[in-house]
Amino acid sequence: MKIQASQSIYSKKVHFPDNNAIKTLFGEYDNNIKLIETMEDVKLNVRGNNVSISGDAFCVDLIENMLLQLYSIIKKGYPIFPADIDYAHRILAKNESVNLEKIFLDTVFISSKKRVITPKSVAQKLYIDSIRNCDIVFGIGPAGTGKTYLAMAMAIAALLEKRVNRIILTRPALEAGERLGFLPGDLSEKVNPYLKPLYDALYDMVAFDRASALISKGIIEVAPLAFMRGRTLNDAFVILDEAQNTTTEQMKMFLTRLGFGSKAVITGDVTQIDLPPGKTPGLIEAEGILKKTDGIKIVYFSEIDVVRHPLVQDIIRAYNNLDRIKRGN
Repeated sequence: MKIQASQSIYSKKVHFPDNNAIKTLFGEYDNNIKLIETMEDVKLNVRGNNVSISGDAFCVDLIENMLLQLYSIIKKGYPIFPADIDYAHRILAKNESVNLEKIFLDTVFISSKKRVITPKSVAQKLYIDSIRNCDIVFGIGPAGTGKTYLAMAMAIAALLEKRVNRIILTRPALEAGERLGFLPGDLSEKVNPYLKPLYDALYDMVAFDRASALISKGIIEVAPLAFMRGRTLNDAFVILDEAQNTTTEQMKMFLTRLGFGSKAVITGDVTQIDLPPGKTPGLIEAEGILKKTDGIKIVYFSEIDVVRHPLVQDIIRAYNNLDRIKRGN
């Protein structure tokens, strides 16, 4: 955004003494600086180890805060990428007092590809802290906010640290009630298309051969929700994905499977319910009746927590506005 000539220009100069850290902060050919200039009504001028920030006073203070915090994080070994700058800006624009270090440096898991998995928003940080401290956690919010991915990372970390003996990943196999008999193929062929997102997240964190070996030994189990009936799940980390498509009966069945030494994470997006008319969504009902239960935590995500393409955030916001118009709000 261009600064209008009629505006009073406010400016600050920030010094960054560490040459290696500022290379990462500024980006190749100062590309990160150019990115930041598109985020707020500011102009950044780089001279050696100094950055002059000029523009609207609020925007200048916001960008100064963000640069100083990102610089401090980089000095502690965190590799900042353009997406991280976007996340940092979203967080501080909403609440300038947030300490980015507590979010970005909270390592959840390091994948087989040596990629460090950390929270990218305040809600994500609350989510992983809740999973650490509570035995049942609900993550409710739009697609792309990291609900399933972070739960998977926490589950694999717990397994590798021997805090649980197995991981169970499950989701409703069909939107309208898991009537698998109508699908072609054997049982595996019937359910695998519905479980593929869980496999995708798993293989993104654990090498394919190792993940396959853990699955073949039953240490990691990926199964449709119907397969949970009648079981007691001890010493397990259990993830129920797409929970907005569970019925009341299915949700109650799942929640009562939890045994000793186990954790359950339930994720869902209440704006994408595919149940037939007349069916009460189990996720919405559970949210209402369990929100005050000790040991159970419900974490809500919004479009600000989206960690996919930046346009996804705008798309979710547009649909939310449409829903409000339809409801007459």
